[in-house]
Amino acid sequence: MVAEALAKPLRRRMLSGRQRVRMESTMSDLELKDIQGLVVRGYGSLEAACYIPLQIQDGEAARHWLVTLADQITNADTRPTHTALNVAFTHAGLVDLGLDAETLASFPNEFSEGMTSERSRLVLGDHGENAPEKWVWGGPNTPPVQILLICFAVDEPTLETFSGSLSRGFSGVAQIGETLTTILLRDPQTGYSKEHFGFRDAISEPLIEGLGKSGPPATTVKAGEFILGYPNEYDLLTERPTVRVERDSQGLLPDDPSESGVRDLGRNGSYLVFRQLHQDVGRFWQFQDDATKDAVGNSDPEAQVRLAAKMVGRWPSGAPLVRAADQDNPELGQENDFGYHDTDPLGRRCPLGAHIRRTNPRDSLDPNLGPQKTLAINKRHRILRRGRPYGDPVSASMQIEDIMSADRSGDRGLHFICFNANIGRQFEFVQQTWINNPKFAGLYEDTDPLIGDRDPRGIMHANVFTEQAMPARRRVTDLPQYVFVRGGAYFFMPGIRTLRYLGSLKALP
Repeated sequence: MVAEALAKPLRRRMLSGRQRVRMESTMSDLELKDIQGLVVRGYGSLEAACYIPLQIQDGEAARHWLVTLADQITNADTRPTHTALNVAFTHAGLVDLGLDAETLASFPNEFSEGMTSERSRLVLGDHGENAPEKWVWGGPNTPPVQILLICFAVDEPTLETFSGSLSRGFSGVAQIGETLTTILLRDPQTGYSKEHFGFRDAISEPLIEGLGKSGPPATTVKAGEFILGYPNEYDLLTERPTVRVERDSQGLLPDDPSESGVRDLGRNGSYLVFRQLHQDVGRFWQFQDDATKDAVGNSDPEAQVRLAAKMVGRWPSGAPLVRAADQDNPELGQENDFGYHDTDPLGRRCPLGAHIRRTNPRDSLDPNLGPQKTLAINKRHRILRRGRPYGDPVSASMQIEDIMSADRSGDRGLHFICFNANIGRQFEFVQQTWINNPKFAGLYEDTDPLIGDRDPRGIMHANVFTEQAMPARRRVTDLPQYVFVRGGAYFFMPGIRTLRYLGSLKALP
């Protein structure tokens, strides 16, 4: 009941005013040629990628540049084999491009305030070592990012050529800071994606309804949860930015389907959340070692992996603990069709506070509601991840035993990117109510053991990880922080028609 209660005020705001319109299912056909491709595709075949932060120097020249750029954007109907390009804007970027105050006010507060506001810091747990003042980009002590170019290519040489050609074509904009580079971590034996701690990644992404991919109903989510202008899990339209008709003299934008007499600026767009997360691989595995040594101080590698798997909720192969509680089973590495309500309601197989159980509780939010109602609530808070790791791997083999014994110094981590139609109801809700909540699932002083805030709101310590068991639970204490925020921002990734509209804006008097 807690999750539904917390969701109600967000739902009321989402259904307010002219956005309160019920949609017919026939309107859910996706306009793929107007949606930027990254929203619906991860571009896994394009192994090289980078993110270029830009600042607007001349609004008029930047708008002309956008008109040209719009012709180069990769849409969701295209399956690129060589290069791909997408673009997104912060609120400050839209201001400097010349959007009027009334239109800007139609964007949600979370986007307008940005990631470094006092409210955002409180919600996201960005204080102490994670405080925006310590960020290398996106913080108050660094130049503001206004535009983000997102580039993909089949290999690094091609990416260098592609990004270089884009840079030479800049007009009215300039790069600020360094290009954010990426790497694809793959297990050389299996080819599966991994993250720097050594666990298989990119398994539990939701499927977007209407894209043609089939999957379990529990993992298929309505397009409107990620793409503006389509029915969401409430069977309604999520709040979208709009423009007065007279401000769209060229008729570039579609009409608002609620017949409010305005044009829909948000249709086929999405909100992109970007967080650069540094992973301290050495500290992570050192803690597993310290926490599992026997009475005389001997290390136990198997116990280290077992504890780490409990914290993640999956084994290094990706096998979920709810299906393989006692030992890894690589045959289950891709398994995503499972729940907790019937098979593990008390968390004795997969701990209640494990990372994957917090970020996607599936059917276990409230046992009193039953699995179907809980799944319906869960779907209203899903996000669509599209980020990539950065930095060299600790070990090229990506095998746990090699990672545990290698030199683990250096800067590496994850460029976390996710899409959602409502930042507050989706990304921020998950971060605050599930990841950083010490009382999640009846716990007391446990936050997410991987990425949780160890000092929520600066008023209490939450550095415990609890393993439910019989006859007695086990509590692992003094968890350090392994993941640190190094930069971030909220972006709006517009539909391609809207991108052309931004390029058509005239200077404000």
